[in-house]
Amino acid sequence: MKFILLFFLSFIFEFADSSIGMGYGTSLTPILILIGFPPSQIVPCILLSEFITGILSGFFHHKFGNVNFDFRRDEKIVLRRLSGLGYVPRSEDAKVSFLLIIFGVIGAIFSVILALNIPKKFVNLYISIMVTGIGIYILINLKKKIAFKKNIFLFVAFLSGFNKGISAGGYGPLVTGGQIISGRSAKSSIGSTSLAEGIICFVSFLIYIFLEKKIDFKLALPLLLGASLSTPFSALVVKKIEEKKMKIFIGILIIILGVLNIFKLLNI
Repeated sequence: MKFILLFFLSFIFEFADSSIGMGYGTSLTPILILIGFPPSQIVPCILLSEFITGILSGFFHHKFGNVNFDFRRDEKIVLRRLSGLGYVPRSEDAKVSFLLIIFGVIGAIFSVILALNIPKKFVNLYISIMVTGIGIYILINLKKKIAFKKNIFLFVAFLSGFNKGISAGGYGPLVTGGQIISGRSAKSSIGSTSLAEGIICFVSFLIYIFLEKKIDFKLALPLLLGASLSTPFSALVVKKIEEKKMKIFIGILIIILGVLNIFKLLNI
């Protein structure tokens, strides 16, 4: 019975996450705690399922045309500043995901180094205010065509990884909304977020296993199955929804999440 419940919960929350680029870990973790699982048991299972579903979600978003992932090496290397990395993917969506992964991992490493010196509550409050501002900016500029802003995009990519490392959550709202205000489409932002978050979760999962060396497969298996089966349906939904409606929904949802987190941090 518990297997079916976990399967159903992971299906629903991953469907939402792969459809709007956020919400799986943040929503599912407190429910699993209420069911009776300890956080130390939940975290590696969430990371493993987010890794697998991130890859699957990226695959189906590509298959249904929401993004164009071409990770073959770009021999022309138009972006000279990136040539120093030694590898640059060919398509724009693949370049964005590649940079999200690199700057996300760098941000996560910095967060581990600085975690002892920066109050976690202060960082989370700053991120929550920023997420709320991003949601407002998206709604205000719905009719405006936003040119791609590379510096904003790189800052958001770094900050998202930093936030993931220091608080284990909040990656989706920041990086999905941040891509939109950087000038990317909502559908491309969701597809790139899913894939990049999957890779970053894989790195976090390896570190966790290296330190703890154990995972509860009785919890991991239903989460993995339920979440994985939802990914083609969510990618298909994203394909069907109009871009403007997608931005409105994401903007409103990001504002709600940001405000709720501010209230929670300030004990209001």
